[in-house]
Amino acid sequence: MTPGTFLTPTRNYVNFMATEPHRLFQNRWFDDPFAMFKPTTTEENFPLMAWNPPCDIYETDKEVVLKFELPEVKRDAVEVTLDNNVLTLKGERKFEEKTDRENYHRIERRYGEFMRSFTLPSYVDAKKINAEFKEGVLTVMLPKTEEARPKHINVKVN
Repeated sequence: MTPGTFLTPTRNYVNFMATEPHRLFQNRWFDDPFAMFKPTTTEENFPLMAWNPPCDIYETDKEVVLKFELPEVKRDAVEVTLDNNVLTLKGERKFEEKTDRENYHRIERRYGEFMRSFTLPSYVDAKKINAEFKEGVLTVMLPKTEEARPKHINVKVN
């Protein structure tokens, strides 16, 4: 900024005043007091984009278990791979083509391709991984190696 120009109105400010003078002092909060709680993009506008199925991960003494919710996903549309100690789940939930989309009032569930990847801990026995798909839930069991399992040591009292 050169000396003496700090009081000169800028061209952008003048253009802003000419195009939207009513917005100069108006705050969005007064337009809609709940605007801060609303998402900027609505889910119903973008239902056919990539999504991530929810996953629960828990561990027992013998294995690590991953459970994915995949409602209305066909078994043939799911692929589980293991490469370089990374477990990857890929698939697709297709939009029901029987129903005309214009008849929908609201679409909140996501459709389309999905992919989730997890780096496995070093104590997982990759040769014994097992997966089961039942009632829209994919369960992947990652057995622990024998060395990683907890050992019970009997302590004798003398």
